[in-house]
Amino acid sequence: MSQTEIPKQYDPKAAQDRWYAYWVERGSFHADPASDRPPYCIVIPPPNVTGALHLGHALNNTIQDILIRWRRMQGHECLWMPGTDHAGIATQAIVEKRLFEEEKKTRHDLGRQALVDRIWAWKDEYERRILGQLRLMGCSCDWDRTRFTLDEVCSRAVRRTFARLFRAGKIYRGKRLVNWDTQLRTAVADDEIYYEEVQGHIWTVRYPVSGTDEALHVATTRPETMLGDTAVAVHPDDPRYKHLIGKLVDLPLTGRQIPIIADGVLVDMAFGTGCVKVTPGHDPNDYLCGQRNSLPTIDLMEPDGTFAPVAGAYAGLNARAVRKRLLADLEAGGFLERVDPHTLRQGHSDRSKTPIEPIRSDQWFIRMGEDQGESPGFAQQAMDAVTSGRVKIHPERYARSYLDWLGEKRDWCISRQLWWGHRIPIWSCATCSEEDLERAFAGRDDVCWRPAEAGGWLISSEADLPAEALGEGHTLVQDPDVLDTWFSSALWPHSTLGWPDETPELRKFYPTSVLSTARDIITLWVARMVIFGQFNTGDVPFRDVYIHPVIQDGKGRRMSKSAGNGVDPVDIVEIYGADALRYTLALGATETQDLRIPVEELKLPDGRRINTSERFEQGRNFANKFWNVARLAMMNLEGFEPGPVHVEELPTEDRWILAGLDATIAETTADLEAFRFSEATRRLREFTWSEFCDWYVEFAKSRLRDPETRPVAQRVLAHLVDVLCRLLHPIMPFVTEQIWQSMAGLAPARGVPEQRPAEESVCTAAWPRPLGWTDAEALATVAQWQEKIQAIRYLKAERNVPKDAKIAPIITAEGPVRERLIQGQAFLRGMTNAESISFDPPAVRPKEAAVAVLADAEVILPLEGLIDKEAEKAKLKKNLADLEKQMGGLRAKLGNEAFVSRAPADVVEAQRAKLAELEAQQAAVKALIAGAG
Repeated sequence: MSQTEIPKQYDPKAAQDRWYAYWVERGSFHADPASDRPPYCIVIPPPNVTGALHLGHALNNTIQDILIRWRRMQGHECLWMPGTDHAGIATQAIVEKRLFEEEKKTRHDLGRQALVDRIWAWKDEYERRILGQLRLMGCSCDWDRTRFTLDEVCSRAVRRTFARLFRAGKIYRGKRLVNWDTQLRTAVADDEIYYEEVQGHIWTVRYPVSGTDEALHVATTRPETMLGDTAVAVHPDDPRYKHLIGKLVDLPLTGRQIPIIADGVLVDMAFGTGCVKVTPGHDPNDYLCGQRNSLPTIDLMEPDGTFAPVAGAYAGLNARAVRKRLLADLEAGGFLERVDPHTLRQGHSDRSKTPIEPIRSDQWFIRMGEDQGESPGFAQQAMDAVTSGRVKIHPERYARSYLDWLGEKRDWCISRQLWWGHRIPIWSCATCSEEDLERAFAGRDDVCWRPAEAGGWLISSEADLPAEALGEGHTLVQDPDVLDTWFSSALWPHSTLGWPDETPELRKFYPTSVLSTARDIITLWVARMVIFGQFNTGDVPFRDVYIHPVIQDGKGRRMSKSAGNGVDPVDIVEIYGADALRYTLALGATETQDLRIPVEELKLPDGRRINTSERFEQGRNFANKFWNVARLAMMNLEGFEPGPVHVEELPTEDRWILAGLDATIAETTADLEAFRFSEATRRLREFTWSEFCDWYVEFAKSRLRDPETRPVAQRVLAHLVDVLCRLLHPIMPFVTEQIWQSMAGLAPARGVPEQRPAEESVCTAAWPRPLGWTDAEALATVAQWQEKIQAIRYLKAERNVPKDAKIAPIITAEGPVRERLIQGQAFLRGMTNAESISFDPPAVRPKEAAVAVLADAEVILPLEGLIDKEAEKAKLKKNLADLEKQMGGLRAKLGNEAFVSRAPADVVEAQRAKLAELEAQQAAVKALIAGAG
C-alpha cells in the first residue's frame, strides 16, 4: 500500500460496514466444537423482545465482546451464544397496550391464538432490530447459533425440565398468596415489583368487643380489606389487652364475629394502638399469621380487582370505590375514630405500572427448601456452589445478595396467567383411573402422572397430548397458564447448547466460562441458572459471574425512555462510531456500583434531537489519535525489509519503549483475567497516547530519516503498531482492523526480535505475550529526558516565549543524570525547538532567565528581553513559600515521636529523604532570588 492509499482521516462508518462483513464472511466468530483448542463460552443475557437495546445493554455486550475477542486471540475456541428472550409478561403487556390504543380491543376480544400471532409478529420485528444493534456495536457472536427462548430447541429443554421436576416431586400446585397484577390478571414475582412513596392516610376503626362495653381501636392504611378480616391480633405481653385474648370482636358492617388472638411476631405493642387487623387473604404478613394461628382465609377480590360476592353490598366494585363507600358507612355507623395523613410505600407491577394486590391464587411452585429426610434442597445446593468456589462472583460483595436471597428458601411461583410463553405442560383428567392412564401411555417415558389434590389426575408430558388421548368418556384439559419467563431463561446456558441431547456443543462448551450481567437479576436469573444447571446436568452453568455497574445519568438517576434521559447506543455509533462507544463504556466499567454519564441533548443536521454525552468524545478522540499516529508510522514504512532485531543493541529509546510495551502486555492481560476492564482500557490509552504517540514517535523520527538507521527503526515501529493493534482490538475492533489491513501491504511480516508473517486479520491474530523484557537503565534515562523536556516546555509556556524564538537552555546536573542527559541531547534540543543545549554551569548566571529547580538538576532558560523581571522574582518567591510550607509539614511529622517510633523504618526514611530534597530546592531558589536583585 502506498502513502496515497492511506486515508488521511479515519472513517468509523466505512470501517464498521467493511470489516464486520469481512469477519462474518470469513467465519471469524463461528465456534467449532470439534476443535482441540481449549473452550471458552459466554451465553448472552438474552435481551427481551420488547424494544430496542439501551446503553446498559451496550455496556454489558461490550464487556462480553472484550472477553470473547481477547480469549479468541489467546487461542481458545470461543463461542459467544446470541439470542433473545420472549419476556412473557413484558411483551404481552406492550402488545396488549398497543392493541387497546390502536383498536380499542382487549386480548379477550381477539382470543388466545390471535393474540399470540400478534406477539410473534412483534417478536420478529424487534428481534431483527436487536440483533442488528448488536452487529452495529461489533459484537462477535456466533450468529449461526442464534437462539430464542420459545424456539424448538429451548422449548424441548423446558418440557424435559418440567417433566423431570414433576417426577422428582419438586413441582406442586397450591393456593398461595401471590402478588397480583389486576390489569394483566397474572401473578408477578417479588423482584418484578417496584415501590413508590404515596401520600395516603391511616384510618382508626373501632372494633367492639362482643358482649362488653370495651372496644379495640385498629389502625389501617387499607380499610377496604377489613371485609376479609378473620382476627384481630395483640401482643401476648401487652397488659392493655391480655384479658381480652380469646374473646371475640364484632367486625363492623359485616355481622361477623372474629377472635382476638395473641401474635408476638405480627404485633409490635409499642407501635400505634397495639391492635392489628388480620386479613390472611390480602396481606403477606397476615397470611403467615393466619397459618400460624389456623385462621380461615376470605378471598375478597376477583382476578380483575373487583370485589367478590363474599363482600356483600360492596361486590362488583373496585378497591377505590369500596374504600370510599366503606369509609362513609363506617363514619355513619360511628365506627370511624380518626383519620391521620400517612406516607406509605406502595408496590407496583413493573410491567403494567399498576398497584399490586396481594391475593390468593392457584399457582404452580417449585420447592426450594429441603424435603423431609432429603439431602440439601435446590436453594442450599445453589448456595453451596458459590461458597465452595465452584462459581465465583465478581466483585465479591455481590455474592452476599445471592446468598441472602437463596437463604430464605422461598418456593418459586412458576406459573403466570398469560397467553404468551411456554404453556404449562400439565393436563388434568377428572374421570379417568390409573389403569386408563397406564393403558394409554404404556411404553412412553415422556409421560408421567400423579393424583391431583382435588381429585382426578395430573399428567405431565413432554409432547402435546390431544384431548381424546384417553379414549371415549375421558377428556384431557391442559392447564391454561404459562411458565414464568425466568423458567426458560434459567435453562439458557445448557438449553442453547442443545440439552437434553448430548450435542458436540454441550460436550465442548458446558459449563460455560463467564456470565456478565447486572446486579438486579442476581436473584431472578443467576441463582436460578445455578439451580437448573446442577439439576439437569450435574454441574454449575458457569465458572465466573461478573456484575457490571448500572448506568445512570449525571444526577444519579437511572436512565429510561420515560424519564427522557435515556441514551440510544445506535445514536452514539452514528455520531461517534462503535469504537468510541465501546471505549467509553469499557473505561467506565469500574468496580463501583454505578456508572454516571452526564446526558445532554444534541440537535443533528437533519433536525432530529437526541441524547448524548461528551464522554463519548474521549473515545472518538482516542480512535482518531491512534489512527493518525498509525498512519504516520505507515508513511514511514516505505521500503520496509524484514530482518533480525538485536534488542540488546538497540538505542536507548527503543529499549525503553519495548520494556514499557512488555509491562503493558503483562498488566493488561492480568487486568482482563481479573475483570478490571476500566484499568485495562486506561492503561492501554496511557501507553498508546503518551508513551508511544507523544514520545516514542518523536524519538524515532530522526532515525527514520537516516538510511543507515531506518531499517531497524522501521522494524521496531511496525512491531509497536502491530502489538498495539492486538492489545486494543478487543476494546476497539474496527479501527484496529482498519490499521491492520492497511499495514498488510507495507509490512507483511512483523515482530521483534524476528519478523513473522502477520495473520490475515487482527480479529484472529495471536494475543501478545510478555517476554520479560526489562531495562532499568533505559527507563531511567528516558525518564530524565522526559522530565527535562517537559520542564523546558513548561518554562516556555509559562513565560509566553514565541515558538520561533531562539533559545539555548542550560541544564546543570551531575553524575549519571548528566551523562543520561548528554546522551539524549539531540532529543532535548529537537523536542524543545532549542538552538542549543548546554550542560555546563554558566560562569555567570544570566540576569534574565526562567528557572526550574528539580530534584536532581536545574533548568535555566535564558530569556533576555523576553520576560518581566519583577514577575519572575514574584514567581520565585511563591515557589519558595510553597517549598517552605511542604517542609514545615514534614518537619512536624518527623518531630513527632509517636510517628518516628511507630511508623515502618522505610516510611520514616522516605520522609527524611523528601525533606532533604526540598531543602536543596529551597537553597537553589533562594540563590535565584538573590541573583535576581
